[in-house]
Amino acid sequence: MKWVKYIAVIVIVFTSCKTKKNLMSTSLVAKEMSAKKVARKHIASGFDKKTVSAKMKANFNNGKLNQSISVSLRMKKDEVIWLKGTKFITVFKAKITPTSVSYYSPYAKNYFEGDFSMLKKLLGTDINFEQLQNLLLGQSILNVKEQKQNISIQDNSYILSPENQASLFDIFFAVNPSHFKLDKQSIVNSLRSQRLDIIYPSYSFSDDEIFPSEINIKAKQPGKFTNINFFVKSIEFDTSFDTPFSIPKGYKQIKL
Repeated sequence: MKWVKYIAVIVIVFTSCKTKKNLMSTSLVAKEMSAKKVARKHIASGFDKKTVSAKMKANFNNGKLNQSISVSLRMKKDEVIWLKGTKFITVFKAKITPTSVSYYSPYAKNYFEGDFSMLKKLLGTDINFEQLQNLLLGQSILNVKEQKQNISIQDNSYILSPENQASLFDIFFAVNPSHFKLDKQSIVNSLRSQRLDIIYPSYSFSDDEIFPSEINIKAKQPGKFTNINFFVKSIEFDTSFDTPFSIPKGYKQIKL
């Protein structure tokens, strides 16, 4: 009776997908749970596709510049993050790999090629490729299973924080009790009056994947701030694409 086995498989797959969809529509109440279990569930909620191709709207404000642009995102997991910003014309292009950051702006006629110091200046904290990738995927920028975590419940989120915080900063992860992606993650350096908050107000369900549909990045440093809000308009997974990048001649190099 092979048909019974096939029906059983179909039912299991259908139920699994339905359950995952329900995580997006049901507001579950955060009940008491161990830090280890929450950390495990968060890691299990990680991104399972190979590529991301998204169209987004981005609002950028640093007190000196306040503008909205359209952004194309192409990501090959663990390989490359490619971004193109447009507003009637191309405003910038960026290509980020595990070892380098490249950027140029036809609008400003300048470019940058080097390490992750450009992102550190923008966000006010050290960040590498994997952490930037996780930031865009709604995952913790540090592995919450690598060390013991404290846990509490605040505003219906599980708050994870390392039992032994780093010497220069404190970090906190707010985990959603429905799908165990992040509601928020924060890095706080009280001694230097620096703070980075990444907030995920909403998620969408597409192709059996839960993905942030809005990301708010708020970076504060003494005397300056940077706010970047991303709104995802459309998204596709596991598609083929190129990540073209070539700095035009005559552009001025950005020195940090």
